[in-house]
Amino acid sequence: MFFTRLISGVILLIIMIAAMILGGDVLFFITALLAFIGLYELYKTYNIHKNMLGYAGMAGAVIYGAMVRFALFAGDEGQQLPMAALIVGFLLIMFVYVFTFPRFKADQAAFAVFGLVYVPVLMLCMYQVRCLEDGLFLTPLIFVSAWGNDTCAYCVGRLIGRHKMAPVLSPKKSVEGAVGGVVGAVILGILYGYFLEEYLPTLGNPMLSCAIICGAGALIAIVGDLAASAIKRNQGIKDYGRLIPGHGGVMDRFDSILFTAPVVYFLALFIG
Repeated sequence: MFFTRLISGVILLIIMIAAMILGGDVLFFITALLAFIGLYELYKTYNIHKNMLGYAGMAGAVIYGAMVRFALFAGDEGQQLPMAALIVGFLLIMFVYVFTFPRFKADQAAFAVFGLVYVPVLMLCMYQVRCLEDGLFLTPLIFVSAWGNDTCAYCVGRLIGRHKMAPVLSPKKSVEGAVGGVVGAVILGILYGYFLEEYLPTLGNPMLSCAIICGAGALIAIVGDLAASAIKRNQGIKDYGRLIPGHGGVMDRFDSILFTAPVVYFLALFIG
């Protein structure tokens, strides 16, 4: 199991690095595909992945993704297109809910809307970060924040972890590990900003900016990880899928990335 997890993790990392470097259509296609698969996995937990309600949500995701891509070429006038697409997705779900009533319950419709925001909107922030002026070197901060936090939290938790952070959701996570993860992510951010300072001119003070971005991203990554665990606990499942050997599904591997991507995007815009 360890070697399976290691090999699949390395392959996934290589694919993501290549996509981040290439950017453009390649990155958009990969992030859009991950978003679509992740949404399908999420809908499957609520058993709406193969009915009209789920199809409406997935159609909304496709429309949203298309508008995110198109907005890049539409100038200032096109910046509202993603929000308009999100509203269209919401209306599609409501259309199905209303005109098939009482086939679906209100909680199913609400979950369909929740999934539309939770997965495609957050996942495509990776692509939006890459499209920023220093996007090639800002995008790795998403993974430094999330996976750097995970690694540091695991190491610190194993060494000195005593107090449970969320004993019901994740019994192995400790308060000490969480603090260590955030501090570790901040240190990684400082190092990243130091070594790549010349490639991040829009950040002004790259070391401080990267430290802030990675620290905030790490804090939110903890919430993302626990949120994904909470949904699995509620639905009585261990993993969202089996697409990535040793890791589970897209939602299992990218749960924290979904939360760090928008943090990096908006902080980079604000600081820049």
